[in-house]
Amino acid sequence: MCSRHPEVLWAQRSDKVYLTIALPDAKDVSVKCEGGGLFSFSAVGVQGESFDFSLEFFGNIVPEGSKTKVGLRNIICSIQKEEKVWWKRLLKSEGKPAPYIKVDWNKWFDEDDEKSASDASDDNNAGYEKDDGSSEDEGMLYLPDLEKARGN
Repeated sequence: MCSRHPEVLWAQRSDKVYLTIALPDAKDVSVKCEGGGLFSFSAVGVQGESFDFSLEFFGNIVPEGSKTKVGLRNIICSIQKEEKVWWKRLLKSEGKPAPYIKVDWNKWFDEDDEKSASDASDDNNAGYEKDDGSSEDEGMLYLPDLEKARGN
């Protein structure tokens, strides 16, 4: 059986890279970070299919400073960079990244934005603690009671 690639959204700050791996109800999640800038992920999807990918980041990372949070719909990885610098791209290779890797515009900051945001608040966990829709609501969608709204 061949493995598949989940959709991976990424954003960065000067000190961290954020990866959001879109894989609902993932099981046997394995995330491995290595100091040379190597990142690998594997998990089993809801229907038993195998998902995995490996990335070689543009710069080095600190494995001990990296965190992973497994939610209902996705897996969020906060990866600490070895040096506090902005990378010009996510991956070491210069070619176009694989089609399953996309920019996370919801968490994206430019260098200039980061400076003004860190002045206003503590940017230590920006994006990592943000509500990703997979918290206590257990994936429930709020729907108004239409019977009451009609007066029945």
